[in-house]
Amino acid sequence: MIRRTYLASAITAALMVAASQAMAQNLDNTSISYVGSWSSLSLYKNFEKPFWETHVPEASAGNISTQVSTFDQMGLGGGEVYRLMARNVIEVTSTVADYAVADAPELEGLDMPMMAPDVESARKIANAYRPVLTDAFAERFDNAKLLAIVPYPSQVVFCNTEITGLLDLKGKKVRASGRTTAEFLQAIGAEGITLNFSEVPGALQRGVIDCAVTGSLSGYSSGWHEVATHLYPLPVGGWDHVITAMNGKKWASLSKETQEWLQNEIQVNYENPVWESAVGETLEGIACLTGQGECLRGEPGDMVLVKTTDADFTEVSRHLQETLLPNWANRVDQRWVDRWNETIGEVTGLTAKK
Repeated sequence: MIRRTYLASAITAALMVAASQAMAQNLDNTSISYVGSWSSLSLYKNFEKPFWETHVPEASAGNISTQVSTFDQMGLGGGEVYRLMARNVIEVTSTVADYAVADAPELEGLDMPMMAPDVESARKIANAYRPVLTDAFAERFDNAKLLAIVPYPSQVVFCNTEITGLLDLKGKKVRASGRTTAEFLQAIGAEGITLNFSEVPGALQRGVIDCAVTGSLSGYSSGWHEVATHLYPLPVGGWDHVITAMNGKKWASLSKETQEWLQNEIQVNYENPVWESAVGETLEGIACLTGQGECLRGEPGDMVLVKTTDADFTEVSRHLQETLLPNWANRVDQRWVDRWNETIGEVTGLTAKK
């Protein structure tokens, strides 16, 4: 039975590869220039770069060539890449949605503090809101085509001072991962600080800030455990979704067959693997930061893992409904609020009102 199952799986896989290769023969002969997210982090190293640099040319049977870089390698901060895409300077790009909310406040509706306590909820929210974001990208960035929505690991809190729970952040200076995170920190009595990701370790070490929010594995990869002592593991900063989009001119230049092929390849070989890895990378990051569990990425840290309580969730839910959602609703047109309620609101049970 095992042998038959193996053979059936092998035959199915071979047929899928053959079908993909046959489809690849009908693709446009074109090139794609891709600008990815942070070059030092797992998302780019393990998913973005292999997909765009290797998979796309190979799966397209050489019809599509690519040039791959990242916004930090280009000396950009990450917040301007969608604007450059809209001006046809960049063809395809990925960045953290929170970096672009000044240009497209609709993006903030995707990811708010602890709105999605786990990755399953985060993906349901992303899938529900995707049509809204598709329209927002087309309107805000000159007919840009949204291609992918993926998460970083859960955005947790690193502190270089003792804390025993969420409310201990009161009175502390905390680097926020986005505008709504900063508003939440302010609501609980902390001071939300805007600071570039790469500047955080030095700021923690010098006492310029007390705490900072980022993904667990991102923080480990960047050495935050060497300058922070306490780790609060709930997604205070949400999931810091990274959105990939193609400029409208480039998208319109592709044939329907190439568009459909590219969208399918992105979903199957990029989006799905990233979402599937999010739980594991969150847990692996926590293990590597605290030494509690197996760390295969290097020498583990010894941060104190702060326990969470039901009261923490209650506190966050109250601020979401009373402060964060009304603040966001006042930054967008009513039609976006209505669409949020019809999508994310249905998934979460929350309601956004001006």
